[in-house]
Amino acid sequence: MTSGLGLTRDDAANRWVPRGEALSLLGVKTQTLYAYVSRGRIAARPDPDHPRRSLYAVADVVRLKGGATPEPAGSVVPFEPEVKGEARIESTVSLVADGRIYYRGRDAAEWAQSATLEETARLLWGCGENNPFAGLGVRVDTAGGASHRARLFSALSRRAEEDGPSTGRDAWALRVEAAGVLNEVIDAMAGSGPRLFFHQRMARGFKMLERDSVHLRRALVLSAEHDMNPSVLATRAAASGGASPAASAMAGLAALSGSPMVRTLKRAIGYVIEARRDPTGAAQRRMASEEGLPGFGSDSFPHGDPRAEALLALADLPADLAGVVREGEAASGQRIAFSGALAVLARRLDLPRDGAVDVLLTGRTIGLMAHALDQIVGGGPIRTRLRYVGPRPADIGS
Repeated sequence: MTSGLGLTRDDAANRWVPRGEALSLLGVKTQTLYAYVSRGRIAARPDPDHPRRSLYAVADVVRLKGGATPEPAGSVVPFEPEVKGEARIESTVSLVADGRIYYRGRDAAEWAQSATLEETARLLWGCGENNPFAGLGVRVDTAGGASHRARLFSALSRRAEEDGPSTGRDAWALRVEAAGVLNEVIDAMAGSGPRLFFHQRMARGFKMLERDSVHLRRALVLSAEHDMNPSVLATRAAASGGASPAASAMAGLAALSGSPMVRTLKRAIGYVIEARRDPTGAAQRRMASEEGLPGFGSDSFPHGDPRAEALLALADLPADLAGVVREGEAASGQRIAFSGALAVLARRLDLPRDGAVDVLLTGRTIGLMAHALDQIVGGGPIRTRLRYVGPRPADIGS
């Protein structure tokens, strides 16, 4: 039997094709292909011959071409047609629409100009006027680890083991529990100093100048939430099964740590370090060897990521970092994305090499616990369907 693209099902199941061929088969623009990948509708993997390029699963292309009409590039589809095997999730946490991202109805870029991490958690967790952070102190046995990231995961894993299942528990008690988890995560990463705002404690942990902590605050707030991706699904699936907020967030961070989002951020970090010495030459070399410039252009925000603009607008970049942004946008023909802006800001603040990743994961912990709470308190069952495609029992040994 052949698909609507003239391929047998066996051919489709075993084939992986480069970006150009995937675009041709689907009849869509690059942004739409990337959107399909970010939503988990088309599988992608590194090209073994060109590791910085990707290959795309023909089987998923065939399924989409036959079972759904591709969206125009850049469009926002709040409720996509269901596809067999997809998980359907309803969320009250955030929305990406009209080139903006909203935290429970509030424009995130505007919110980040003045909001603290604590206020952002209260907003995303649906706390209203109540404050789950009131009265939190220092835990004596702070979680250990050789790096900021190791201590983050250590603190979460400890609470995942200690905290009871979420099933049947009071919603406010769960929010207070999440606040305690976040407090311990910040202490584990930054040290148990004075009870300042979270971003101030993180700034001390990074040994930053106090006056620069405002930039770290914006970065943490803007890192809290993104559009739908596998880390959200992992978090909500764990929460749907009765996991605590800490355990659910840990599941999401585990999915995030190896995701395209983090891989792109790490590549952007390397690019910014290289380009700081030679902006024009570094941009030209990357454009010649890769599919694009890491940290520039966004699948979710094809006309420019408002979070990147909000992050860099008041950052007072030195001339060399301003040149990285300017030359990168000129070479790629695209605006700097949030990952690129985060990498640039990390260098502006003299954070450790992977400090931008630490900032992303810390801020994202708030958003993932928001999804966990949203799922526990008001979410319905996550409906999924697993289709077995392995060998049949009768085929074994025949």
